[in-house]
Amino acid sequence: MFLANYIHFPVQFEINGNLYHWHYILETLAFIIGIRVYYQLKKNVKDPISDENRLWIMLGAMLGALIGSRVIAILETPAELSQITFMTLYASKTIAGGLLGGLFGVEIIKKFIGVRIASGDLYVIPILVSLFIGRLGCFFMGVDEPTFGIKTSFFMGMDLGDGIKRHPVALYEMIYVVLLFILFQSIKNKYLLNGDRFKLFMVLYFLFRFLVEFIKPYHPLFLSLSSIHWSAIFIFIYYYKFFIRLTNQMLLQKQIYG
Repeated sequence: MFLANYIHFPVQFEINGNLYHWHYILETLAFIIGIRVYYQLKKNVKDPISDENRLWIMLGAMLGALIGSRVIAILETPAELSQITFMTLYASKTIAGGLLGGLFGVEIIKKFIGVRIASGDLYVIPILVSLFIGRLGCFFMGVDEPTFGIKTSFFMGMDLGDGIKRHPVALYEMIYVVLLFILFQSIKNKYLLNGDRFKLFMVLYFLFRFLVEFIKPYHPLFLSLSSIHWSAIFIFIYYYKFFIRLTNQMLLQKQIYG
């Protein structure tokens, strides 16, 4: 792949003779820019949820993501569960677990504050922007971050720092996120029920994570599937009614408009 001729992994910067990963800076930028994009988008819509309740919902999302990202991450290596320490738990995290935990956190908080309106649509674009920036950091880490793929002869295979041509999974995800961004920009004026955009994002993102997991050196948790696989399966089951309704809606529109 042409990028391999210009990038040497891991990509780092130097300060006073010491090398540092870009990942930590990009991870922070992903959070800051994602929040800014959210507030910018919020200015242009009439939000049926009050500002106070939005803050509670965001708090629930962040706490849920904090817990979920670490729980799912440590379950990615089940053989090492007996050796887990606080520091390894703190350092372990995965976006899939963050989204899953954030979903739980939001639903629990909404129960407490009495909000019954779907609240996720406003977060789709900010999440996509944050995902792209964060995955750029993962990509720059090469094999120093467990987001690399297995050995491959595929034309997009890259040497990510260990001399082996591998699937650049983080790069695949960046490309997929760009496609999702284009999709959600194209349907922003389409008639969908409140909450449908977030549900669609979750289904499509976890579909990608389910499939791409097979080209990563994953560790089975149960029935030869990893914790990421099971997280995706949970999301598919959780949103199955939405998927059926959306499919029927699309088929009906096709019949009406030919």
